[in-house]
Amino acid sequence: MGDGRALDAATVRAWCSLALEALGREREAIDAINVYPVADGDTGTNLYLTVESAAQAVEAVFAAHETGSSLPASADVLRAMAHGALIGARGNSGTILAQLLRGMAERIGDGDHLAAALRRAAGLAREAVAHPVEGTILSVAGAAADAAEASPDDAVRAAYAGARAALDATPDQLEVLGRAGVVDAGGRGLLAVLGALVEAVSGEAPVLPALAHVRPEPAARTVEPCANGGPAFEVIYLLEADDAAVARLRTRLDKLGDSLVVVGGDGLWNVHVHVDDAGAAVEAGVEAGRPYRIRITHFDTAAAVMREQVQRAVVVVVPGEGLAGLCSEAGATTVLARPGEPPASGELVEAIRHAHAREVVLLPNSAELRHTAAAAAEQARTEGVRVALIPTRAAVQGIAALAVHEPDRRFDEDVVAMTAAAGATRYAELAVAERQSWTTAGICQAGDVLGLIDGDVAVIGADVPATAETVLDRMLAAGGELVTLVLAEEVPDAVAERLERYVRDGHLAVDTVVYRGGRQSSPLLIGVE
Repeated sequence: MGDGRALDAATVRAWCSLALEALGREREAIDAINVYPVADGDTGTNLYLTVESAAQAVEAVFAAHETGSSLPASADVLRAMAHGALIGARGNSGTILAQLLRGMAERIGDGDHLAAALRRAAGLAREAVAHPVEGTILSVAGAAADAAEASPDDAVRAAYAGARAALDATPDQLEVLGRAGVVDAGGRGLLAVLGALVEAVSGEAPVLPALAHVRPEPAARTVEPCANGGPAFEVIYLLEADDAAVARLRTRLDKLGDSLVVVGGDGLWNVHVHVDDAGAAVEAGVEAGRPYRIRITHFDTAAAVMREQVQRAVVVVVPGEGLAGLCSEAGATTVLARPGEPPASGELVEAIRHAHAREVVLLPNSAELRHTAAAAAEQARTEGVRVALIPTRAAVQGIAALAVHEPDRRFDEDVVAMTAAAGATRYAELAVAERQSWTTAGICQAGDVLGLIDGDVAVIGADVPATAETVLDRMLAAGGELVTLVLAEEVPDAVAERLERYVRDGHLAVDTVVYRGGRQSSPLLIGVE
């Protein structure tokens, strides 16, 4: 292959799939050499999750063309790959990789050669980093572009060779790498991605260099500070904002912390920064536009992989930030299911690993996550973790299961008790109809409020409070002792007060508890035990 125009849709699809496989194989080894900018042992994992999001976006494009006879345009597939990486970018290196893919999509989408695409990618990534440092993924990307431009007739293999040579040089460029005797972890991940591109184009996989130098075993690891003395938090969020607002945001965040990377464009950005004041970093995003999918990690918690294993943990999928806080307070490891974006199996596996327990109870809290959760549980079992998957179908069932969890009793007994509590909880949710359609309760119109009980539409109403009251009547007709209400952030407190009063007046022996779920897909979740 001589140039980027030969990257047809099928080749891009293969590249993305092979990159995900390569990072899956290399993830732990890359995590093990992660010493810069923070020695938190997650660079390989972050790159894997970033590419997993990219792969999902690519497959969605192909799925949309299944009924047709032609493949999607390669430019559309490349843009989907870059967009998927952008919205799923994790950590410093994952965010930079997303910007590299964006640069390639821009140039190849315009018909440029691969060498020009790599040059644009390297330049765009460097511009995204507030204070570029040599000896990192940026150096490896730049060397790949240089080599491709020098050998345009064999740009793919030349880019890989250039990146490999640059990676070998990183310990001499960055003192912290030299002291640890390792190459840059982000650069090593990029080499795996470029190796996947070589394989997708030529059918021959290059042999990745062995990671001969690794850090000490986990028990001996210590968390090193960031380069400027050690901010306490990593803050990442997606941001909807215009270019001018993002320029101001960069200036403000650069004063708050370090490791600042802002990638994206066309109104959607991924913001990554290390700070001591996480609240201020989020507030800056609010002033710039609309931040969402906010992730805040305290670097002390990143040492979880280095501590003594605990005996048992619970991993629970939650639909909103409010329930995430509730479940975390109860000792569970949480995975946030954002509206329209269910977690992938890799994200569940990482949560199980982060729990760092010999035994794990997994609560997916969604019928749609049944197969995803089963795959994650199976993967974790191959790594020596005893995993019990309780097939909870709603968040209120997960809350009920977590309420009876007792880590000190035998694992099997705990799982049985949690399963029984979940099974004894009927669940409902309210949704707003997007269009006219047939339902099991009759014909609904766009804007109608639907009350789904145990997954089926049972009530069609005009507003949330009245529909909820009808749903509660039907659920409590079969008896119950406790009603759980989970309200989305946009639902006013008056609705909760009205429903609490309604239950109290009509069912004297029934208690009601109310939680705020935050930003979630349903305005109201209901559980009856």
